[in-house]
Amino acid sequence: MKTRLLSAADPDAPAIAADIIKSGGLVAIPTETVYGLGANGLDEQAVLKIFEAKGRPQDNPLILHISGPEQIEQFCHHIPQAAYDLAEAFWPGPLTMVLPAKDVVPRRTTAGLDTVGIRCPDSPVTREIIRLAGVPIAAPSANISGKPSTTTAEHVLHDHDGRIDAIVDGGPCRVGVESTIVDLTERRPRLLRPGGIGPEQLISVLGDLVVDKAVTAQVDKDAVVKAPGMKYRHYAPTEPVVIVSGSRENAAAYIRAHFEPGDRVLCFEEELPLYDGCNPLSYGREADVNTLSAGLFAALRELDDPKIHQVYARCPVGGGVAYAVQNRLKKAAAFHIVDAEEEI
Repeated sequence: MKTRLLSAADPDAPAIAADIIKSGGLVAIPTETVYGLGANGLDEQAVLKIFEAKGRPQDNPLILHISGPEQIEQFCHHIPQAAYDLAEAFWPGPLTMVLPAKDVVPRRTTAGLDTVGIRCPDSPVTREIIRLAGVPIAAPSANISGKPSTTTAEHVLHDHDGRIDAIVDGGPCRVGVESTIVDLTERRPRLLRPGGIGPEQLISVLGDLVVDKAVTAQVDKDAVVKAPGMKYRHYAPTEPVVIVSGSRENAAAYIRAHFEPGDRVLCFEEELPLYDGCNPLSYGREADVNTLSAGLFAALRELDDPKIHQVYARCPVGGGVAYAVQNRLKKAAAFHIVDAEEEI
């Protein structure tokens, strides 16, 4: 198979991509969060191709991407008012809502569950592809399962050249981490995965929010989960990752004391001078957390090198997008965190 590279600036690209989707093929689509590996979410055989291309576990549900909130009722039922309130506040944008699925949504898409995640991406070309295809697009991140997500078309090409039909190149992703996921099927709204919409923003609309255990700790491998990114080790390079928390000075002292040849340091741009001689890699500025979310996965992909023994990583603190960056780094590290304040 030859993978076509389409430019989002090409006026013919949406129709070409939509035709591939309608015919049961795979197209990598740009969104504001990460690139998604898209297929017709109502076609079980097309959806199976996603799992096969990614090497994705069959019990990891997919998200349906729609072109607007008016489509929610086509694929979901028993929709609470909270869903419409969130859609009005944050769509199109990096927010996924878990709702009861109608029978039209195949159980392969939902990983056997009677619920489905649904979102409207903030990417005009992707919404146009969905509109022209006439079907929702099921699209997990377009990386090999478990590896760092794809935030450029080049990342997708690296992972899937010759294995998927086409890639729509929309440039680097603005947010850089996957969408926030909130479950609206229980009595209280539940945050299943943090992302570009922070918990504080959700509470401002919902008035209430429970944070699922999967956000802050490793979930048992046998657990049934409602959304992607909750159970398996995700976003990780090949080598072990250790998060080192604490002040800049104490974290640097701990890392330098344990650093060995072949190790790498993932840090904030402001900290680079502290790791001179330790081959550090910056993924953004601590003073601007949006640069951290936008740069995280590109940095983790650069660190996905079998010649590297171990990565020491620095993680931002706080809410909003910083909370999502924390979550992704902790998942990459399998929640292995060292507190330098206690060790020094």
